[in-house]
Amino acid sequence: MQPSEPLLPGAGVMTLMTGDDYLDSLRDGRNVYLGGEKIADVTTHRAFRNAARSIASLYDALHGEHRERLTAPDARGQITHRFFKPSYCVDDLLAAQDAIELWSRMTYGFMGRTPDYKAAFMSGLEAGAGYYGEFRQHAVDWHRRFAAKGLYLNHALIDPPFDRSKPIHDMRDVFVHVVAETARGIVVSGVKMLATAGALTHATFVAPVASARLEAGKAEDFALVFFARMDNPGLSLMCRPSYEAAAPSPFDAPLASRFDENDSVVIFDQALIPWEDVLVYRDVERASGFYAASGFANLYNLQSGIRLAVKLELLIGLLSLGTQANGTHAFRAIQAALGELIALRDLLKGLVCAMARDPERTAAGVLIPKLEYASALRVEAPRIWLRAQALLAGALGGAPLVTASSAADLLDPRVRPLIDAYYRGAALAPEQRIKLFKLIWDATRSEFGSRHTVYETHYAGNFDQIRLDALNWATRRGQLADHEAFAQHCMDDYGTQGWLRGPWRSD
Repeated sequence: MQPSEPLLPGAGVMTLMTGDDYLDSLRDGRNVYLGGEKIADVTTHRAFRNAARSIASLYDALHGEHRERLTAPDARGQITHRFFKPSYCVDDLLAAQDAIELWSRMTYGFMGRTPDYKAAFMSGLEAGAGYYGEFRQHAVDWHRRFAAKGLYLNHALIDPPFDRSKPIHDMRDVFVHVVAETARGIVVSGVKMLATAGALTHATFVAPVASARLEAGKAEDFALVFFARMDNPGLSLMCRPSYEAAAPSPFDAPLASRFDENDSVVIFDQALIPWEDVLVYRDVERASGFYAASGFANLYNLQSGIRLAVKLELLIGLLSLGTQANGTHAFRAIQAALGELIALRDLLKGLVCAMARDPERTAAGVLIPKLEYASALRVEAPRIWLRAQALLAGALGGAPLVTASSAADLLDPRVRPLIDAYYRGAALAPEQRIKLFKLIWDATRSEFGSRHTVYETHYAGNFDQIRLDALNWATRRGQLADHEAFAQHCMDDYGTQGWLRGPWRSD
């Protein structure tokens, strides 16, 4: 197993990237395709540049006035983001929660896959490195590089919906699998989805999805867990249409124009993955079990729950301002809708606080949120988002449609007098009313906003699967048996002849 080149120029220097460092790191010749074009530089292309700058601002914050809130030394003394290192006490988790929230507020909760998302897996990688057997040192090295530089990873776990009636091992022509083994590493081909923000990251984490059924003796070539560096010549990203590129102006699309995390399909074509980037190789048991072993489900729901609570705070403010502009703010039904939206945010906030304050300890001694809290958030978050959307739609009706076609209309002296006369709000000047409702539209009903509904309701799994996982986890951990025993205990209090025990029995 021969070492390969560092992930980034200067990766051995143990310092977190600045925003400029981050942008420079993306200029590596990666294969990113959009609209019939290979993107030469994602940091300057109109489809990616503002999203890249949004991420760069997160890195700059690590060195700015909030440095103490965002960063701390790990066990080795390396300064890193507080969520990029494992937590060993409740105070560590609370500090990580605060750091996640601070970053989330910088994007108003509308970037779901910021660098701290994949930290949910990476933070415990070194502490739990023993799980990876002969590749243990690879896990240690990757975590140390990740923490030192503050690397930005995406993941691609889902197999494409080509023919899901067939077992994985019968899909060799499509699904990611090993095609050769060399002294330098493994050669893989196939497709994975969906690499959210992949074009803006440093590497893609590739593994079988948690629900994948890998059959021992048949699916070993598919039983892989590895990192694929974005400058790998055998890796290509096929991007969906860009909402950022389609945004006419910040005034018209204030969210899409800067927070579009372009989703992409990852294609491996005889891609060489160096041995040092491999965690699991042709091991069905480890490839199937690493989710539970890693604590990823426990931790990513902490990050996602915090971010969604921040996102709901923006919607609460928009609903309140929008109904004031409509002159309906004092209506009983409107106030009830606003109160319910506030309660949904507080429910999320309560769950993430419980996740930080009442954690469980892994075999490696790391504190992570209890799985039952993480599972509850995973089940409820999609419903919360859908309900929030329904509340805004019901309270605002068609008001977000009543705007000028673009900022250009406001600058046109032929139509500006008409806009000033007929587009004003109850207590809001026409330009401010249009500005408000364009933001509401972008957050909820534009193509960008609609994509966020798809994201919030599906990124953790389909509706049935997340509920089945809740049941399976409760069964495996003995919680369901405890609940059944509690119900049986109640029935044991009485019988056909009356009370059998307790204060109700009279002999």
